[in-house]
Amino acid sequence: MRRESQVVSRRTASLAIKLSALAAVALLSGCSLFSSKKEVNPPAALVEFKQTLRTQTVWTASVGKAGSFRFSPVFAGGSVFAAGADGAVVRLNAATGQTVWRVNAGSSLTAGVGSDGNVVAVVGEKGVVQAFDGNGKSLWKAQAPSEVLSAPVVGSGLVLVRSIDNRVTAFDAENGTRRWTVLRPLPTLTLRTAPGIVLDSQTAYVALPGGRLSALALNNGGPRWEVAVGDPKGTTELERIADVSGVPGLGVRDVCAVAYQGRIGCFDVTNGNVRWAKDFSSESGLTLDDRFVFAADDKGGVTEFARDTGTALWRNSKLAYRRLSPPIAVGKAVAVGDYQGYIHFLSRDDGAFVARTSTDGSPIQVTPIAAGQAVVFQTQAGTVVALAAE
Repeated sequence: MRRESQVVSRRTASLAIKLSALAAVALLSGCSLFSSKKEVNPPAALVEFKQTLRTQTVWTASVGKAGSFRFSPVFAGGSVFAAGADGAVVRLNAATGQTVWRVNAGSSLTAGVGSDGNVVAVVGEKGVVQAFDGNGKSLWKAQAPSEVLSAPVVGSGLVLVRSIDNRVTAFDAENGTRRWTVLRPLPTLTLRTAPGIVLDSQTAYVALPGGRLSALALNNGGPRWEVAVGDPKGTTELERIADVSGVPGLGVRDVCAVAYQGRIGCFDVTNGNVRWAKDFSSESGLTLDDRFVFAADDKGGVTEFARDTGTALWRNSKLAYRRLSPPIAVGKAVAVGDYQGYIHFLSRDDGAFVARTSTDGSPIQVTPIAAGQAVVFQTQAGTVVALAAE
């Protein structure tokens, strides 16, 4: 069943898409929209410290470069699934990094991989969605309404994608039949990034441009609730960008999200009521565990919040403007990647540096994932690395 919640003219959508690309070049490079002579905020130099935490590179693998897109891995069914811009899709043993299978989608890809362990979905050029079974055998192809930059999400018998015209489309995971489509309002100017989707058994929680977090019923796409994570402010279109960043963090009773030039907060999964929210700005997103929420702001500060109250417990500001990934908890530390491929480990107690490791020198921009006792990062050059800490 197809649902259209609002009609947006093709001309307006086309203008927004063009402007989003322009804004991304300016905002993600750290430069003024009208000048490329010098970085306004140069990245901080790495500080020296005594390493007090023992870390281990559990395994590494290569999946292929991301190009101008963002590719994030996913953990499901005891495996890590990843993809690259050249069409490579891999299934890796999460414990050893050994390649279970590797296939090529037959076309260039524009977004990371989604999987529930049984169905693996990727998105190619011009919005072509392709699904494989758990053994890497092609199942079906389907067409999204427009280009897709966000990784698909798979669950409850569906494959969901959000295309850049702000349509959320659900396909049947078995045969690719379109089950429903929902169209959300598209702001004039957006970041050309990849806001994500998370699922529980009945609801999709969708991060959207314009600072909105939307909860949609999985059976028909009907709206359950929608909440403002960031309200557009300011006098210029650039100042009014307030897109939700990264992938929302989902718990049993709450879902947490953060917006660029907006807020960070946690919301009740049943009705969207605000549990807590604080002014915050992030281009990358957040992660959470049972007790805390971790986020990197657009100035390079890493903050740990109490998940139940939103109290800021500590902030590390020594990675200023190093274009950080979302941080993630690992053992006694919080790990965060940067634009030079370094992964920094911060103490969970006070945010102090406790360890650092390097990867391949390319940016780490996407949300890392937990895979058993390890965390997994994917670099822009296509290295997938699993790390563990005491």
